[in-house]
Amino acid sequence: MVIYPHLGPIHLVFSLTFNPFKMKKIYLFVYLISILLIVSCEEWVETDVPANQIISEQVFEDAQTAYSALGGLYANLRDQSLLSGNNYGAGALLGAYADDLDCYYGDQNGYSDLYFNQQQPSNSIIEIIWNNTYQQIYMANAIIQAVDESEGLTEEDKNQIKGEALVLRSLLYFYLEQIFGEIPYTESLDYEYNRNLPKQSREALLEELSQDLNLASEILPDQYRGEGRVFVNRFVARLLLSKVYLLQENWQAAEQTAQLILNSPNYQFQNDVNEVFHNNGSHILWQMSPQNATDGTYEVLFYYFEGSPPYAYALTDNLIAQFDDEDLRKQLWITPVEYEGQTWYRPNKYKNFPGVDTNENSIIFRLEEVYFNLAESLARQNRFDEALVYLNPTRQRAGLEPLVFASESQFFNELLAEKRKEFFAEFGQRFLDLKRLGRLSELSILKSHWSSHQEVWPLPQNELLLNPNLNPQNPGY
Repeated sequence: MVIYPHLGPIHLVFSLTFNPFKMKKIYLFVYLISILLIVSCEEWVETDVPANQIISEQVFEDAQTAYSALGGLYANLRDQSLLSGNNYGAGALLGAYADDLDCYYGDQNGYSDLYFNQQQPSNSIIEIIWNNTYQQIYMANAIIQAVDESEGLTEEDKNQIKGEALVLRSLLYFYLEQIFGEIPYTESLDYEYNRNLPKQSREALLEELSQDLNLASEILPDQYRGEGRVFVNRFVARLLLSKVYLLQENWQAAEQTAQLILNSPNYQFQNDVNEVFHNNGSHILWQMSPQNATDGTYEVLFYYFEGSPPYAYALTDNLIAQFDDEDLRKQLWITPVEYEGQTWYRPNKYKNFPGVDTNENSIIFRLEEVYFNLAESLARQNRFDEALVYLNPTRQRAGLEPLVFASESQFFNELLAEKRKEFFAEFGQRFLDLKRLGRLSELSILKSHWSSHQEVWPLPQNELLLNPNLNPQNPGY
């Protein structure tokens, strides 16, 4: 068994940090049994999980147990993935890698090397991120294959389970590509095949994701499965698809896909800045609930500190300086912490501490991102007046005046600035935006060790030893 730091006692889990390129296909049965054991106490599972003697064919001949297996993937993503609100999440790792967060971990387990942009292929955090993410991709692949082969599930259940797994897998690949550059893409569970996979070009991988997400948006319904928007639906697939289209520079497709979301009656813009991180908003596309109603989100504990932050993350002075004093986000989403004459700032988007029923979940996707994606795609087509319609709502909600610009450079400067103030500490948005817009070099102004080759992390050293077809290593490492 393995304990993951900062996850709390409920996250003493079976060690599933295998690499799928090391797995033999026979382990699929063991994996599916383990999923059922892990999710047996999850809120996502609405029925009792069957005894652990069940094998994979039986799991996916019954809708209740099949959804339980899918629930295991959701639970794993919430607790120990790039989507987690803890020290393994993209919010913390990429926020500190860019310029939104200062890291006060000290030289522990590779965190400080990432913060100072001095990572090497032997960095333990990089290896954990790689292995955890491919583990979760393997989970998704196992679910998709089992659903395709099932003779007991209805077509409706097959589409629902497969569609959700496709979206989750695509999001994992999306982050891997953004962090590591060229990576292997696989849908297979075959050990011999996977262990020798080469890297795939960026263009080929994005095309795979485009196809997967288009399929998911076809087979998933508009409405959510269950309450609380804790499972993905068609519009979550479309939001991720719009992000892929932006990377492909397919501006018209990105615009059309984002517009389909805005046309849905499911979603309305949240005009009250106090309500943005409450879990009942119609601006939420997808969120992850804590395991128990009284747990609180990971974020509320992970970013909390009093006094100096000797073992935490704090917002950078550079980020704080971007806010006008009258910006309600600075007033309500950021808390100054004074200690011995010095002031640090911590993210305070989530406020409900454990112990009482919470009205907060970890929000993965919200409508504000759709607005920004639409604004960017319109601006790329030189339709700046239309784009401002979608750039201004978050400013106005924060108590600021709307923007009016004439030039392309001014527009994209403001787009970056507004997204930074809106999404700090949320899933590495700052890093992703700087990279997509070709402006990561701006980090060199604030970060003394920044170099252009660091737009990607090195591939883990152990993975190159296990699979020489992953060579060459990323340049500069």
